[in-house]
Parts: sequence; C-alpha cells; structure tokens
Amino acid sequence: MHDGQTPIAHSALGGGAPHALIDHLQAVARLAAQAIRAGCDDPALTALAELAGRWHDLGKYRSGFQRYIRLVGEAHIEGRLPQGSDKSHSAAGALHAERWLKERQGPVGLMAARLLQYVIAGHHAGLDDWHSDVGCLAGRLADEAAQREYQEALGTEPPSSITSPATTLPNPKTLPITPGTGHEEIPGRLALWVRMLFSALVDADFLDTEAFMNPGTAAARQAAAPSMAELLAAFDAYMSKKAAAVQTAGLADSPVNRQRADVLAACRAKAAGAPGTYTLTVPTGGGKTLASLAFALTHAQRHGLRRVVMVIPYTSIIEQTAEVYREVFAPLGAEVADRVVLEHHSNAAEPGEAAETARSRLACENWDAPIVVTTSVQLFESLFARRTSRCRKLHALRGAVIVIDEAQLLPADFLQPVVDVLRLLVRDHGATVVLCTATQPTLTEQRHFGGRGLRGYAPGEVTAIIDDEPALYAALQRVQVRLPASLTQPQGWEVTAEALARHDAALAIVGRRADARELYERLARELPTGREGLWHLSALMCPQHRSEVIADIKSALAARRAALARGEPATPVRVVSTQLVEAGVDLDFPVVFRALAGLDSIAQAAGRCNREGRLERGEVHVFVPPKAPPPGLLRQAAQACTLVWDGMDPTGDDDPLALERVSRYFARLYGGAELDRHGIAELLRLEVDPRAGALAMNFRSAADKFRLIDEKDAATVFVRWHSPRCRDDVNALLGLLERDGPSRWLMRRLQRYGVTIYQQDLKRLLAAGDVHELLPGLYVQTDSDVFYDPVLGALLGGAPGDPAAYAI
Repeated sequence: MHDGQTPIAHSALGGGAPHALIDHLQAVARLAAQAIRAGCDDPALTALAELAGRWHDLGKYRSGFQRYIRLVGEAHIEGRLPQGSDKSHSAAGALHAERWLKERQGPVGLMAARLLQYVIAGHHAGLDDWHSDVGCLAGRLADEAAQREYQEALGTEPPSSITSPATTLPNPKTLPITPGTGHEEIPGRLALWVRMLFSALVDADFLDTEAFMNPGTAAARQAAAPSMAELLAAFDAYMSKKAAAVQTAGLADSPVNRQRADVLAACRAKAAGAPGTYTLTVPTGGGKTLASLAFALTHAQRHGLRRVVMVIPYTSIIEQTAEVYREVFAPLGAEVADRVVLEHHSNAAEPGEAAETARSRLACENWDAPIVVTTSVQLFESLFARRTSRCRKLHALRGAVIVIDEAQLLPADFLQPVVDVLRLLVRDHGATVVLCTATQPTLTEQRHFGGRGLRGYAPGEVTAIIDDEPALYAALQRVQVRLPASLTQPQGWEVTAEALARHDAALAIVGRRADARELYERLARELPTGREGLWHLSALMCPQHRSEVIADIKSALAARRAALARGEPATPVRVVSTQLVEAGVDLDFPVVFRALAGLDSIAQAAGRCNREGRLERGEVHVFVPPKAPPPGLLRQAAQACTLVWDGMDPTGDDDPLALERVSRYFARLYGGAELDRHGIAELLRLEVDPRAGALAMNFRSAADKFRLIDEKDAATVFVRWHSPRCRDDVNALLGLLERDGPSRWLMRRLQRYGVTIYQQDLKRLLAAGDVHELLPGLYVQTDSDVFYDPVLGALLGGAPGDPAAYAI
C-alpha cells in the first residue's frame, strides 16, 4: 500500500496532477497492442504486446520508487542512479511474466514469458543477451536486487487488473519457432519478432509519456494524414500534369520518354500482385524514382498497406527525393505535404546511451507518416539495434511497402543478415519489399561446398516488375563507355584535369572527398576562367548547401542548352563530385569522367551522361586514379570490376555495362567477400531449452557488431550555413536546441545542416575552438569561419577516405 496516495508513473508538471501509474500501464498496453494490429494480424504478438504494456512499469509500485519520484521528479530513464537504487523498476514486470505465464500455461507459457522478459527488462536500457560474460539478462533477473524489487512491488498489492489481467493469452503454438527444437528456417526469425514486440512497447511508452509531459505535441501528432487512396489520387494528378507538359513540349515520343512511360505502366500493372518481394531493374534515367512510388502507392492502396518507406543509400540525396515527393503532394497543402513525407537520416537525435534524457527519447522517430524517406544505414542498423531510440520505429515496417533504392549497394560484409531480415519482413510482418536498381545484385540461393555462399531467395520468391529487362536496356542505351588502355596504371590528377578542361560541359566523379577537393583545385588552376562555371560537390557540404549547388548546376545546364539552341555562346559547366551524384540526382552531361570503381558505380555514373537522350551517344571515360580505393568493399568492388573487364578491347564495340557483365561482376564481388563478416546470423540464431523455457539470443552482441557506420569513428557537426535560399535561420534553430534541448521537429530541421566527420577530426576541431559540444553528443560549429568553406564545405585536412561509404 502507499499511505493513501495514488501510485504515479510521472511527477506533476507545473503544479498539475501527476500521471497515475494505473492509467499509464493501461494506456501503454492498449497502444502497444494497437501498434501491432495496425501492421498485420498476429494474435500471439498482439497478446504479448498487451501484457508487456501492462507489466513494463510494475516495479514503479514499490514504495521506495514512489518516494523517489515525488522527491526527484524525473523517472523516465532508468540507470542514472546506482544499480539497486529505488529508481530501478524494469525487473519486476519481467519476473512477474515468468511466474504468471508459467502458472497458467506450464513450460510453453514459460517460453512466451522469456520473450516478454527481453522487452520489459530492456524497455529503458535496451535489449540484452540472454547469456554473456557481462551484464546478461539471465544473470540480472536472478540477482537478489531484482528479486527484491519484484517482492516489494507485489507487497504494495497492485490492482489485479494489472497483475492478473483478464486477457487473451498468447498461443505458444503460433510463436515463430518449432516447440522442442532450436530450428529456424531463417536464423534471426524470432529475434526480429522480439524486436517488433520491443518496438511496439517502447513507442507506446514514449507516446503515453509524451501525452502527459507535452500534451500540445501529442495533440499535433494526432492530426490525420491523407489516406493511401487520397495520396494515390494526388500522385495520379501530378503524373497527368507532368505527361501533359511533356506532350506540349513535343517530347512525349522521344525514345527515353516512351521507355519511361512503359516502366511506369509496368509498375502500375504489377502493383496488383500479392504482397511479397519484387525487383525493379531499370537503367539509370529510366524514371525509377517516380515509377517506384507509383508501384508503392498503388500496391499499398490495393492491399490495405499503411506506409511507404523509401530507402536510399546516400544521405546526400535524401533531401532531394523528399522534395520531389513533397512537390507531388503539394496540392494537398504545404502543411499536409510536410505531414505526408517524413525525411529521416540523421542519428543526431539519437545520442548514445550515456547522453540520453527523457526529452531526447521523446524526440526520436517512430516513423508516424504515410511516406518515409530514409537511408540504408538508418533502416538496417535499426533492424539489428538494441537501443530504444533506434528500435522505436521498427513496428512501422509491419504492413509497409519498403523500396530499397540502389539495391546494388546492399553492404557485402553484412549481406547475409540483411537478406535474411528482408525476407522475414515479408514472411512474418506483412511487408512488401522492392529491390530497385539499374544493376540488380544476384541475391538468389548460392550455397557452395562447405556451406559458403548466400542463403538467398528461393526460385519463385521474387517477382520481376519489368518482364523483358534486356530489351529495356537496349532501348535506353545512350552512352559509349571508353576504358583506359590499362586498368592497372594510375593516372595523375593533372592529366584528368587537362582532359576535363578540354570539354565545356563535363562531370567528374571520384571515390574520396579528399580526391574531389584535389581535382577541383587542380582544375580551377588549369582553367583560364578559374572557378567560374566550376562546381564542387561532396558530403563535406551540409545537405542544404549541396541542394543549393545542385540547383545551380541544373540551372546552368539548362541555360547552356538554351544558348546552344539559339546558336549563342554557352557558359561552360564543369562539376567535380564524389559518388553522391550517382543516385537520385538527375544531372545530364554530354561527357562524364569516372574514377575506376565497382561496375555498378560506373553504371550509375553513366546515368548522368546523356540522361535525356538528346545526343546519339554520350561519352563516359573511365580512368584509374592516383590512389586505390580505401581498403574494404570499395576496393573489392574496383578489383571485381577490373577482373570482369580484363581482356576487353578498349577500342572495341563490346558494352562494358552489359547485363551479363553485371551478373558476372556481382558473382565475383560476393564470391570473394565474407557475406556475414561479423557473424550476425549466428549471434541471433535461436537456442531453445524447452525444459528451462530458455530462448537464448544475443541482442547486445549483434547490435554492437552490426555497424555500417561505426559511431565510435564518426560524429555529426551542425554547421552555420546561411544563404538567401535557406528556409531556416540555423542560428535561431541552434539557439532553440541549446535552450530547450532536442525535439522531433527541431532535429528534423537541423538534419539539413549536419556534416559527418571522423572522431579524430572532431577532437582536433574541438581543441582549435572551431567546434563546440552544445549538448552531450551534439556538436556545433562556433562563430569561426575557418572550419567551413562556402565552396568546399568542411575543411578537414584531407582525411583518408570517408567515415563510411554510406555517409558520402
């Protein structure tokens, strides 16, 4: 009992009424079950979500906790005080699940309870390993402090509606395991199922806490978004208007636009197919961005799916894709369009565990929008994460259409667990996955002697949206790829700069940010006009800066074409860029230079050449740069490309980018790579002991090893970029961040001003006073203008490569 006082979950704000604990538990139970049901029907998962919500804060009934929360106030984050303190409250519900379900269902009930124990015990600190040398969940629950917490909570006699709810029990036979065995057809199946349960619980906990702490924000969240039918109607109207403009300009019958229309029609037709896995294999410039959205919206509306998630490899083009989609839905109203399209690619709102606060937790994303545009890093690291802030959004993938753009860039070192989880999202969670690319990777089953190779898609598991891919590629061939005389002899930057200078309109793409700066500066010295008509692009420029430069380049190209059409002198347009322009950036140059890389990257570069088919053939010149790509996947890709092209006649008619060469390239790339270098699949493989009810999985270990970008090596710095085209005053936004801390809307806006850098560079910049830590884990450029150049972006002194290929 509590001396006549009603047990509370959170202290009163501003003198108002406190948050009653029973109200919180019942609300979280309801919201968690709703989150599961909203995705696709799974009675067992729904039942467990409801129980998890009811029991997650059972430990808050302890008298010691109630004294603590009334004195201190802040109790949404466990772990600020030493272990064993009155603040600890997540073990009681985990232990109660074991006792209650075992009493009612015996050993099989104990197995279901184990799943609840992962999520309830981890709803603040994150999912743990069941067995490990340090801090394992089994040891924590067996500890005397956890047992005392549970007994003290029960000693206060919580309401029976909480401790013994009249609710539907999960049917153990419907759990995604075979009782009595440790078999999973796809390793990690139960682990993903548990993460979905965890996601539903933590999102429900955050939402109900937000409703109490920030009722205005919670009310704004409830604003209804348009239905899929309304979004599809808006998309159809946009495409009709676009088609009419092409017709008026007399371009509808051009070969490129005819093929784009055919691709769009194929996407609309195949969208009627059942949910599953699809491939959209279309050459660059074939209209994939809008055609894939047509498929996703039509498919979602047809099958009652609730969300479209567009997954893009590069942070550099997220904002451009999101802007295209906002333009599509602009007729619905600017405010509505902003609610429809969520752009999420920054980890800045997801600080490390040591820096988390109640406010930063509430600021993290749950992807509550009909269309989400995000990065491969954000998606895949979240699918293998253990922290609440990263896992909160996962249940939003249930019953979603997930479009993986540039699927050829799926990370080879993690390919096996990534393919596993994509297949599981379709099989168990009602999702449809579309693998969208110009160079489709080979992801079918490829098991070799000794068990090596890819555990991939089975025959018939994947549906191609384009029926005759070779014919489409032949119709859209617009370039001549010219190889160097030697694929192993490096070419100096001065030679490349001289070659670029001979063309009035040319794009050069290199593999490193430092290389882009080097070539840009050499070319500026080579040209008589210096930097006039010369642009630089890399991810050392913040997204807002990049967007403005890309817009300037497009305008310059359009002005040049118009001048040439009038027979007038045209201003040169030359660009030096990293590979950030190779996906989703619709530049159209007559000549492209590409540093030797993977065949897929060179094909993407070719998509920026003669993109609209205005020339009979554009020219793509491949050259060997002075330095090899950095060790790892980028170097392996370049080596695989060299082997596939070995023996080709540089002056011959053979197409270096032919589809059969693409297949051979991926066979070499994947054949020479460790497709699960860090053993993720094995860490998540289920170990079952039915007698002990043990369902052992290694969530912490897998999350620690699944790092496409190692947080220890990279950090985000917000820069003070100003221009007349900025819709924000970045200084004002940073002032709000310092004063009020992170919020969801604020972190979304600040994404456009973030630059990813090495930790070693961050330390140097902090020491020099060019950057300071505004809040724990959040770094900001000072008033110094030494750090950020208006052309080159962040000046880091030529770091060797990028923090990661996926951050360029």
